[in-house]
Amino acid sequence: MFSGSIVALVTPFNDNGDVDYQQLEQLVEFHIQQGTDGIVAVGTTGESTTLSHDEHIKVVKQVVSFVNGRIPVIGGNGSNSTSEAVELTKRLNDSGVDAMLGVTPYYNKPPQRGLIEHYKAVANATDIPQILYNVPGRTQCDLLPETVAELSKVKNIIGIKEATGNLSRLSEIKALCDNNFLLFSGDDDTGLEFMLQGGHGVISVTNNVAPKLMSDLCRHALAGEREPAEQINSKLKSLHSHLFVEANPIPVKWCVAQIGAISNGQLRLPLVELSSEYHELLNSAMREAQVL
Repeated sequence: MFSGSIVALVTPFNDNGDVDYQQLEQLVEFHIQQGTDGIVAVGTTGESTTLSHDEHIKVVKQVVSFVNGRIPVIGGNGSNSTSEAVELTKRLNDSGVDAMLGVTPYYNKPPQRGLIEHYKAVANATDIPQILYNVPGRTQCDLLPETVAELSKVKNIIGIKEATGNLSRLSEIKALCDNNFLLFSGDDDTGLEFMLQGGHGVISVTNNVAPKLMSDLCRHALAGEREPAEQINSKLKSLHSHLFVEANPIPVKWCVAQIGAISNGQLRLPLVELSSEYHELLNSAMREAQVL
């Protein structure tokens, strides 16, 4: 069920800063029509840290409703508080999601044994499949391959989004886990090579801006077709890197507005509008990808 190009979806707001559900529906439809293989609703790119719990659950449920079974939906359930992550997980149990994605507890810097207990507690709160998410550049907490292997033994922990950008992690995790454990890149810049070396797909920021290209890239990469995949990736290289000139999702939300998929790049504090010094850089990247 889970493979290919999965978008880490932005959450659209109106000018007042409220979630705009009409735009959210349009955004979901845009991705389905462009060939996106799955949606992560209210992950970190979806600004989970500034949505209230009620908003968080409502956005996920609305995405499930808008998708209507056409592609898988993965709901974000991460927190740096285990009790809060468990609460979100329980509230998502009746949401209709196909899986949940839980980022490592940020800021706390728990030891590996703390990560094991955290993820076990979350997994025990549901029967829905769970996907681990390791992004130490944002969380200051690294989920090591040996810890991933231990957690892969939990019956409903089915995979990991690995966002270190370190391809050696892929081979380490593959060597320690069963073949059916799912491996997703969380780093667009190395996502192509990740798939060519045995990964199952990319949970992508770039997909927000260039969903058709990312879908085609993943399809070729997963088929082992390096040359056409590299040709597509060459058009996306600038987006892969420039979408992080400021903290995600500031640049990507600005770009999604520029291509007309949402009406504005509104964010919630402490995130602020993209600095004007980066506008032309990102416009150039979008022109290279032929989405602008």
